[in-house]
Amino acid sequence: MTATPPLLEVRDLSVSFGATPAVKHISFALDCGETLALVGESGSGKSVSALSILQLLPYPHARHPSGGIRLRGEELLGAPPARLREVRGNQIAMVFQEPMTSLNPLHSIEKQIGETLALHKGLSGARLRARIRELLELVGLPDAAQRLNALPHELSGGQRQRVMIAMALANEPDILIADEPTTALDVTIQAQILKLLKDLQSRFGMAILFITHDLSIVRKMADRVCVMRAGEVVESGAVADLFANPQHPYTRQLLAAEPQGEPPPEIADAPDVMVGESLKVWFPLKRGVLRRVVDHVKAVDGVDVSVREGQTLGVVGESGSGKTTLGLALLRLLASEGAIRFEGRRIDGVGSSALRPLRKAMQIVFQDPFGSLSPRLSVGEIVEEGLLVHGLAGDRAARRARISQALEEVGLDPATQDRYPHEFSGGQRQRIAIARALALQPRLLILDEPTSALDVSVQAQIVDLLRELQRRHRLAYVFISHDLRVVRALANHLLVMKNGRVVEAGPARRVFADPQHPYTQALLAAALNLETASDGVVSI
Repeated sequence: MTATPPLLEVRDLSVSFGATPAVKHISFALDCGETLALVGESGSGKSVSALSILQLLPYPHARHPSGGIRLRGEELLGAPPARLREVRGNQIAMVFQEPMTSLNPLHSIEKQIGETLALHKGLSGARLRARIRELLELVGLPDAAQRLNALPHELSGGQRQRVMIAMALANEPDILIADEPTTALDVTIQAQILKLLKDLQSRFGMAILFITHDLSIVRKMADRVCVMRAGEVVESGAVADLFANPQHPYTRQLLAAEPQGEPPPEIADAPDVMVGESLKVWFPLKRGVLRRVVDHVKAVDGVDVSVREGQTLGVVGESGSGKTTLGLALLRLLASEGAIRFEGRRIDGVGSSALRPLRKAMQIVFQDPFGSLSPRLSVGEIVEEGLLVHGLAGDRAARRARISQALEEVGLDPATQDRYPHEFSGGQRQRIAIARALALQPRLLILDEPTSALDVSVQAQIVDLLRELQRRHRLAYVFISHDLRVVRALANHLLVMKNGRVVEAGPARRVFADPQHPYTQALLAAALNLETASDGVVSI
């Protein structure tokens, strides 16, 4: 009797970019209803392996020196384009790591989700619109009916990720490849999305290839795990066995890695660097032929904020709570109401020409590193751009030295400064974005989810780096994050936001030890406790 082949089988797969090997002779199999996790640091080959399954790597730059990829016994490696189009989005769907660069900025989310339903299911009209609404409600997008015409830039990072998940689930695929699907999500929504994926898997017998750097998610989600390092699988097995008795030193290192320590002590009598008073950012909602304003989205609604020299202010809350909008408003990158003072100077009424000299002193690291890095510029040119704008670092040789120093500080090889962003992993691109900001030696650094795309060991390195830079230069940080484990290691003071308002604020140590507001208590329970109840509700 012939044995039934696995749903998906990857055998002896190698991937090279030019002469550079990225994946070296890896093998794994995936059965119906099973979840297999690929775990490893940025650059370990996880995403490249997943993209190879759907033949989405850039041809002819990427090639496969060896291996095969079989779907129910059918070879996909080298399959005709027409067959691959039938497979993509229908039998195998993928949630990509960076939603902003994966979504078309010119099309509404209704059009983008509808495209795959129209192509593979032939839906149109009212049936199509109803299915799109159903999918958006399924992934927890608030006010789904009102969001159908929204463009990607009108959604928060977590909301964009939910749209990507809705697109992937649209045709109820046999296999879902989830490449860091909860990276941009806050902890409470993360728990909901993971439960949703498990429910869908149970209902449809869907297999999941789950790519992540978060081992706490692997423990919850996966049946089996493959640990990757430098393009190779160094250890594989059942999740329970691997967590209980890891064999490879690298696996033990990953399990032990987590941001540790406490933030630097606050400087006595330190001056305020940035102060915001009664800040408001309201976006008008327009209806009708005349586009009259009928209501407002109150993204930031009467928030007071201050951060002192050498202090880290942690801003936490769910996706869409107003965290990023607050950061952009403080930097005058979004129009707002209310007073904003930078080093004692009122800047909310200052024109762009007068504000420009201050820009080097207040920098930002954006949430989506690939979207904020120009694909046409090399890494060196990206970091150099700010130096040129502000006339810093003298001649070209001096600038190259400054660029090399900035790259070394974030753990990148200075020799990579002539490469381009697409040649780096997601975590490496985030480090480039941090280096670009640090090169200008700012007084204030707003960090918008700077570690969300990083594996845990690099998270710990970045936290240590930020603490050291703060001690050395007395930097002020506004640290926006949904990862409270990282926030706890960095922040002196906490601001907890919900629906555009501050629901709790105070010294970080006090808030973590004794949260007063029910929302803060729920956030801490979801973030700092790995176990959830059977109904998906996180409990302390």
